[in-house]
This record gives sequence, structure tokens and C-alpha cells, in this order.
Amino acid sequence: MRHTGAGFGIMILILLFSLTGRAQDEKDKLKLSGQFMTDQRFLLQKPNDWAWNENRLTLKLSKKFADKAKFHSEVWLRNIGLPQYNSMADLYNKGIIDPYNLEIREAYVQLYGFLSKNLDIKIGRQRIAWGTADMLNPTDNLNPYDYEDVLDFGRHRGSDAITLDYYFNADFSLQGVFIPFFQPDNLPVGIFANALIPEYDLPPDIVLDELTDETIRPRYNLAESTTAGTKFRGFAGGIDFSLSYVWGRDGLPFSIYNTFSPNDSLTAINIHSELAFTREHIFGADMATTIGGAGLWAEVAGFLPDHEVIMTNDFSPLFPSLPPVKQDSVVLKKQMYVKFVVGMDYHFANGSYLNFQYLHGYASERGAENLNDYFFITYDMKFFEERLKVMPVAGAFIVSDWKDVNNNYAIIYAPTITYMATDNAEISLSAPLFFGKGNNIFSRLTDYDMLMFRFKYSF
Repeated sequence: MRHTGAGFGIMILILLFSLTGRAQDEKDKLKLSGQFMTDQRFLLQKPNDWAWNENRLTLKLSKKFADKAKFHSEVWLRNIGLPQYNSMADLYNKGIIDPYNLEIREAYVQLYGFLSKNLDIKIGRQRIAWGTADMLNPTDNLNPYDYEDVLDFGRHRGSDAITLDYYFNADFSLQGVFIPFFQPDNLPVGIFANALIPEYDLPPDIVLDELTDETIRPRYNLAESTTAGTKFRGFAGGIDFSLSYVWGRDGLPFSIYNTFSPNDSLTAINIHSELAFTREHIFGADMATTIGGAGLWAEVAGFLPDHEVIMTNDFSPLFPSLPPVKQDSVVLKKQMYVKFVVGMDYHFANGSYLNFQYLHGYASERGAENLNDYFFITYDMKFFEERLKVMPVAGAFIVSDWKDVNNNYAIIYAPTITYMATDNAEISLSAPLFFGKGNNIFSRLTDYDMLMFRFKYSF
């Protein structure tokens, strides 16, 4: 179970204050909203194993204190995953036979006119979303990525932070963010578990028997674990734009030292890997506008590692009678690499909708030579007073190597039908299909074509 003691304590205190304080106007009363969602998936390939089970209750509490302050929280209470019991002892543990967790996504207080009438401050766990693109945002790097479900693009977790917003006028503002504790990205679960795990290139006659690792965690102090950022926003000539900078750490660790040791078998080896999180500077810019009824956006981010990342392979345990045998290689150069996205959307007169985006460099990719190209497209049509939405075109085409596309590509095709049973109840049925070759994240999912059923009820 994931929890945040400080954030939970703030939420309880504010809630008690709001319930016991003096009567407020109707607009300032405590407001409760949320959603229930069930997400069920099974594989289309026999024997049609169950691929995903999630039942999520989202609860949102918000309250305004006149025009001086606001409290907001969002909590996920979930039953997620499939029972993984392996012994009679496991049957005594409800956490195993009925897995669940509680996650505080946000819990913060915002004060308006703090020290100055143009300055607002926000304190607590918060989602600080940057960028103008649709879910795929190279500049959105303050909060850790949540890769739990690789099909939920752009999901992040909240961070315990202090945010300051200064408004020069209605069109221009400056934001500063301070995050005291480093939080790594969390990896995919279930059938997606190995999507982000790098593959080791071993000689054909050598078998990897056991892989262990040790993560070097940054010390929890101002120098090691702090993340800070600033962003200037503006609106001019019909264009929303911003310039940003982040001083932080890559949320996914690099392998910096691998020790190869022999196994009992002459053809099998063990590998122990040491992993570390790299400091980086991120410079960003984005814009969004509308031309002829079409929405247009662009976003770019330059990533500059704080230092060169070198990986050492130590083969000495394999050859104990020889001098130390080590091999160094550069896995990330100390030079800037750039990720960017451009996109557009358009609502047609007949009610249909088109969305297209081109992305260079997925969130988990690092280094100029490792950035792939992604083309995302969706097209949907609505019927019966917009209660039925049919999405015959939905997916992505991904290229890892333009010199050999036939062996380095991935295709995601996910046609979807959505029906609004009531104004609050939404039912959707989708069939994500995967095709591809090579070592791309999504080409590894070619054996996981699935049928996905979702039901959402908002209140």
C-alpha cells in the first residue's frame, strides 16, 4: 500500500477545520466529487488469460475559504491486480488474495494574495502539469511518471511541493516550483512488467541464469534530492506560449556497474547490476493556438545530463586467475538531446473529431541516438445525440530505425466504441492490437493483443 503520512495529515486537518468552522456561503461549502471505474482486460490469444483487473474509486474533496484560500485533494482507493497466492499461508493474507491500495494523488492548500495581491502559493502534494500537447508532453518533468499501465499515456504521480505563481497581468505570469524529495518513476505491472527493462546482449552460447540489482538512492538532503523549476507563461497574438527550466533527476535509473559471475553450469552466468539516477537540466518551450478552427500545438524540451554516464562491466569473477577484466562504455553523453511533439486536432461539422500528433522521443528514452519517432492518430464519430462514439481509427505507428524500418517498427491499433448510458455513466469496449519487430517498448507487446472493457460512473 502506498501512502503519504504528511499529505494525509494535511487532508484530515483541513477537513476537520472545514466541518467545524463557522457557516460559509453555499459556494464555499465542502464539495465531494469523484468517479468509480472498473477496467477489465483479457488476452485474445488462447488460453485467453486475464491481463488486467482494476476497480478504482476516486474521491475528490475541495473547499474554498472565501477568496483567500482553497483546499483540494484526490484519493484513489483501488482493488488492482489478480490474486497471486502460492501457499496456504497466503490465504491468511487479504492483501494477497484481494490486492488493494490507497494512493493520495493530491492534497494541498492554495493561498491567494500571499504576501502580495499578485502572488499565490500552493503547499502539499500536487500534480504540476506542464506542456500544451495532448498527453505526450516532453516538458512535463516535475512529477514522476506513472508507468503502471503503459497504455495510459502521460500519467504522472503527485509530488510534495511548494508552488509560487506571480501574475504580472491577465496575460503573463511566472511560476516557481520547489520539490524537496526525489521520487523515481514507477515501472509497469502485470503483463507490461518487462516493457521498460533493457535486454542484455550476450554471446549465443551464454545463458543468463540470474539477474539481481541494487539501486543507489540519492540522499535525502537539499543537494541530492531537490527538484526545482521555473516557468514563464504568456499570451500574445492569439498564441499561448511558455518557457521553462527544470533542475532535477531522471526518474529511471541507469546501469552503471555490472558484475558477471559464473553459475554452476559452464554455459550460464549471473549478473549483479548497480543502478543510479542521473542529474539533468531540462530547458523547455511550448505553444498552442487555433487557425481556421483547427487546434495546433508544439512542444520541445532539451535534456542536458549533469555528467557523462559510464557503465562498467566487470568480468573478473569469470576469470579469477587473470588480472581484473573490466570494460567501460558510455551510455549517456554529456550533451543535450532534444525531444519534441507537434500536433493538431479538428472538430468537423458532422460532429466527428480528428487528433494527430508526431512525437520524437518517448518519456522513457534517453540519449539522441535512442530517440524513436511516434505517430499518434485518433478519429471518432458520434451518433444518437452524441451518446454513442465510434472510434474506428485509434493508435500509433512507431519507428526505431529509419534505415531498417521492416525490422524496427511497432503498430498499435485500438478501435473503440463508447456509449453514454446516462449523463454520468460511460461504457467502452476496445481491442488494442500490437504488431512490430525490434526492441521498441511497444514491439515487445506483440503477444498481448487484448479486449478491454471499461465502465465509469462520475458523481
